[in-house]
Amino acid sequence: MRTILSAVLIALVALLVPASAVAYWADRELGDADRYTAAMSPLASNPAVQGVVVTQVGRALSDQIDAGPFQIGVDALLDEALHSFAGTPAYRTAWDAANRAAHAAFLDALTTGHGDALTIDLAPVIDQVKGELVADGVPFADRIPVTHFSVKVMEYDNLGALREGFRMLQVAGIWLPVLTVLLAAAAIAVAVHRRRAVMATGLGLAIGAGLLWIAVDVCRRLALDDLPADIDRRAAGAVYDALTSFLRTTAWVVLAIGLAAALGAWLMGRLRRTP
Repeated sequence: MRTILSAVLIALVALLVPASAVAYWADRELGDADRYTAAMSPLASNPAVQGVVVTQVGRALSDQIDAGPFQIGVDALLDEALHSFAGTPAYRTAWDAANRAAHAAFLDALTTGHGDALTIDLAPVIDQVKGELVADGVPFADRIPVTHFSVKVMEYDNLGALREGFRMLQVAGIWLPVLTVLLAAAAIAVAVHRRRAVMATGLGLAIGAGLLWIAVDVCRRLALDDLPADIDRRAAGAVYDALTSFLRTTAWVVLAIGLAAALGAWLMGRLRRTP
C-alpha cells in the first residue's frame, strides 16, 4: 500500500512541476513590472523587433510631418536616423521606458478583459528620436508632436479564454510550487524503499521538466499560428521567447536536479552492494 501511495505521489509531482513553474511565472514574473521590463529589455537589440519599431515609428513620424514636395527626402532622413538611433544606449533606455509603460496595459488585458492584444506604447521612443533629429538639424523635426503611439506585437481572437487561466495561476502563485515540494518529500517518506523512492522522485522531476519544455514549445507554435497576418511573426516569436525564458531556464534546472537526485540514489545503491 505504501509503495502504491508513493508511486501516486511521484506521478502527481511529475504533473505538478510544469503547473507549478507556470503558476510562479505568471504571478512573480509577468505580474511584476521590474521583472517584465528586465525580460523584455534584451529585445532592444533584436533585429526583428528593431525592424518593427523602426518601421512603425517611421510611419508615425512621417504622418506628423507635412514637408510638401520635400516629403520623400525627409522620410529618407527619418529612416536613416531611426536605423542609426536603434543601436544607441538612448534607444535602449527609451525601449525600457516603453515596456514599463506597456506592462500595466498588458496586465489589464489579462486581468480585466479590456483588449485582445499585447501592445507597446512607443511614445518614449518617439520623444528620444525627436530630440536626436532636432539635435542633428533634420528639417521639420521640431514639428513632431510626442503623442501616444501603440504597436501591437501580439494579438489574439481568443485572449478572453486565457484570462481565467491566468487568474487561477496568479492565485496558485507560490502555493503550488510549495505543494509540489511537499508531495515529493511525502513520496519519499511513505515509501518502503526510500532510496528507490528518491531515484523515482528524481526521474519524476525530470519527466515534469520535460513536460514543461514541451508545453512551452507547443504553446509557442499555437500562439504564433493564431496571430493576424499583419503581425510580424519573427518579432512576436522573439517576444514570446523573452517572456518565457524563465520557464525554459526552470525546465533545465529542474531536469538537472531530478537527474542528479536519481543518479545519486542509484550510485549509493551500487556502492552499498560493492563488497
